[in-house]
Amino acid sequence: MQKDITIPEVKNVFMAALPEWSDDFMDKVWNVYLINDSDEDLHDIMVVSKAFGTIEGEMRKTSMLRHALVEMPAVSAVKIEMIEKSVLALNNEFMLTYFIGNTLYDKKYTFRANSLTPDAMEEVPILFKEGVIVR
Repeated sequence: MQKDITIPEVKNVFMAALPEWSDDFMDKVWNVYLINDSDEDLHDIMVVSKAFGTIEGEMRKTSMLRHALVEMPAVSAVKIEMIEKSVLALNNEFMLTYFIGNTLYDKKYTFRANSLTPDAMEEVPILFKEGVIVR
């Protein structure tokens, strides 16, 4: 029965974190974007995020946040959320689910603990800014 189930591979859709100035915090913050670098429009998009890990020997986790988007055109980017400085020391996980036509796709993206650093940055497609990409 399981051999009859095909799980489509997610291609050219990924997450990127970019350090950007925030007037609210008067500092740079890490904003996470969903990047659709494919030729297909995405629709009925759901992103669930959480952070988890160990700080000073104590297990920590954040609440889950849910973000829903009706559609996202091909070759576009949309801001999902800001990662608060205090959770940069944790693994920040984003579960993405979306449809292309009638086909359901899903993938988990994880920004590892302390991985959002200037050393890990590269140019993010579509936005043409420096950031950390998780494919």
